[in-house]
Amino acid sequence: MILNLFEKLGKKTLDFFQESGQVFKLLGEIFFYTPYLVKGRRNFLYQMEHIGVNSLPLVFIIAIFTGAVSAWQAAYQLKGLAPLSFLGAATSRAIITELGPVLTAIVIAGRVGASIAAELGSMKVTEQIDALETMGISPVRFLATPRFFASVIMMPILVIFANVIATIGAYFISNFFLGISFNVFFESVRRYFLFGDFIFGLVKGMVFGGVTSLLGCHIGFKTEGGAEGVGFSTIRSFVLSSAFILILDYLLWTLVF
Repeated sequence: MILNLFEKLGKKTLDFFQESGQVFKLLGEIFFYTPYLVKGRRNFLYQMEHIGVNSLPLVFIIAIFTGAVSAWQAAYQLKGLAPLSFLGAATSRAIITELGPVLTAIVIAGRVGASIAAELGSMKVTEQIDALETMGISPVRFLATPRFFASVIMMPILVIFANVIATIGAYFISNFFLGISFNVFFESVRRYFLFGDFIFGLVKGMVFGGVTSLLGCHIGFKTEGGAEGVGFSTIRSFVLSSAFILILDYLLWTLVF
């Protein structure tokens, strides 16, 4: 019984390190094929549109309600401790450094990361990736590299969009329900705004975008088992991406502060 337990634990550990090595190998190949982005710019621009532009409506909905909820929560926390004139600073800093990048990344992991895994997984089980290799076309260059860099570039832009919309949502709640004027709210935002917080949020967005697309590509390339395998890969991509987003969020905080 105990021997079987240690055997399973050892196998899981070895599988983890083996798969981690495969992910880093894929990342190295993606960077190796970076110069080919210029040649395949049409595919690259399409991926930027798919990952960034097409995600704007979903990010808009998430961001505006994130800002609204953060305003209510900040007002509740400040009650009896500080005047509500600090509400703009409290909500904007929480949005810029934490809520904007993390929630946007998790939404993109569900929409884009899972989509990448499903698309590449379907190509894998239908032998389209094998056909690319037969024609001398690298699947990493043609499929993974544009998706990875499009995600890295577009995620910070989506984070900026989410920050703006969430701050506007927080202002509307503060104005209509808490009686805080436009001048008071945004003067508080301006007074306590730190450019370093803004840059830190964008860096987190780049990291989260890269991790999401990298895991989606890796899981998609390793898909097997037909339609059932594609479904499993889609779920696994979202679960792992969401988990690593939260883990990396903590690690980045510990490294910076």
